[in-house]
Amino acid sequence: MAKWGQGDPRWIVEEREDGTNVNNWHWTERDATSWSKGKLHELLVGVVVENEGGWCEISELKQVEGEASCSSRKGKLIFFYEWNIKLVWKGIIKESGAKHKGLIEIPNLSEENEVDDTEVNVSKKKGDGDILKDLMKTAGTAKVREALGDYLKALKTEFTMGMILPTKAMATQELTVQRKLSETTLQASSPVALGVRIPTVALHMMELFDTAVEQLYRIFTVKDLVQEFSKSPAVLEAEKGGKFQMFDGDITGEYIELLTNKRIVMKWRSRNWPEEHYAIVALSFVPTLGQTELQLNCKGVPVCEEENMKFCWQKQHFEEIKGLLQLTTLNS
Repeated sequence: MAKWGQGDPRWIVEEREDGTNVNNWHWTERDATSWSKGKLHELLVGVVVENEGGWCEISELKQVEGEASCSSRKGKLIFFYEWNIKLVWKGIIKESGAKHKGLIEIPNLSEENEVDDTEVNVSKKKGDGDILKDLMKTAGTAKVREALGDYLKALKTEFTMGMILPTKAMATQELTVQRKLSETTLQASSPVALGVRIPTVALHMMELFDTAVEQLYRIFTVKDLVQEFSKSPAVLEAEKGGKFQMFDGDITGEYIELLTNKRIVMKWRSRNWPEEHYAIVALSFVPTLGQTELQLNCKGVPVCEEENMKFCWQKQHFEEIKGLLQLTTLNS
């Protein structure tokens, strides 16, 4: 039994003033369907088997129906996937040079069955060529199951990178290690960017605004206008090296570059990201006929925060700014 004040760490939610879902303790879910379709195509199409009698290749992913997702609860990952897959194979009989085609059907790839037990059905169009069908039923089926196993490994490693983010203690520990490394192994002339190393993604968004470049630029750099579209207090020092704070402190950062009416580059972070981790956000203002095109390029977003980042910019920035512009037009 744990002593008073010393709980089992598996059951302790790290205390945070903002009530953030630290380390994904509470239920979160990511849709892996689109990613899975691409990965299955990558792993299955192009698979080749050969013996003394013939040569066969999977040439097409004809159908992939189903879905996949990954959920996180109390720091544990839970996977769901269910697929119905159809593949086209083609082959050549070495002795005669005759060509044949057929299908491979995988009616139920799911977490309910082991990969080795997954049903794989091989068929061939009418005519000769059973030697190729037999090749696909044996060596071909083994290669298909191997590829399916690789997909599941990737789903549980590659796709889930970043879903369990470092806690404050983990982040502090890594920063300490990085500082020690910088002190002992790096030259003083080589600056070290301290921070938390986590899997990240890049985002690219574009939005059109019915206003001049000058007005849109002011909305991002004038405190009163920022407070109007964000509907919350803001701190803004719109100059190189200046700090900013928006949405009651949920968003903070620093200006790296400001090119009037053309470009804004900033270090940007959300309060629930790992400490010391910032994304780099670049806003480009492009004048068009009667409008302004805003191009957002962002790198360094934690993988598991990708959708939240898109929501923040689309809903809390772009749409609110458009509402402000409409209100300004009506009042004028």
